Amino acid sequence: MNHNDYVKAAYRSILRSDFAEAITLFEAAIAASPDDAEVRYRCSITYARSGMLEKALEHAGAALKLDGGKPEYRLHLQHLQALQLVQEAKKLLEEEVAGAANPYHPITLLKEAIVLDPLYGDAYVWLAIAHSRMNEHLQAIAALKEVISLHPDDSGLKQLMKDLQKSLQKYIQ
Repeated sequence: MNHNDYVKAAYRSILRSDFAEAITLFEAAIAASPDDAEVRYRCSITYARSGMLEKALEHAGAALKLDGGKPEYRLHLQHLQALQLVQEAKKLLEEEVAGAANPYHPITLLKEAIVLDPLYGDAYVWLAIAHSRMNEHLQAIAALKEVISLHPDDSGLKQLMKDLQKSLQKYIQ
């Protein structure tokens, strides 16, 4: 099979929700045509949807290196990098010992994630949580306002805002 046949088969696998098979087929397409940026990009998307962030980043970086003129390649890579930073910050926030060494490190990571992908709502939510844990409630509210502006109909975010505002009231009193 040539690389286009592998890609077509990969799409058929995706339509059947067989993402593992799709990844195998995309990898075969890449082996047949390693300089095809579009195949690397599509493979990266499939890896990302399958929760394999490292491989997704690898292929997204390769796609951008092969064809830096496509903005969707850069945006995809930046989103994946933001996702990686958020995961790292979440891990630090969940591990009290690691976070104690530099309690502001998760905040720094989350701000970097937002710079990379200003539309990534989870980064704002985790930034609000990180600020709240540092008793920086005004900054937490500001982060939540940003994400609510991105997702104005999300009732969970609105409830989180109410809870945070209650915490702020208790802190002030």
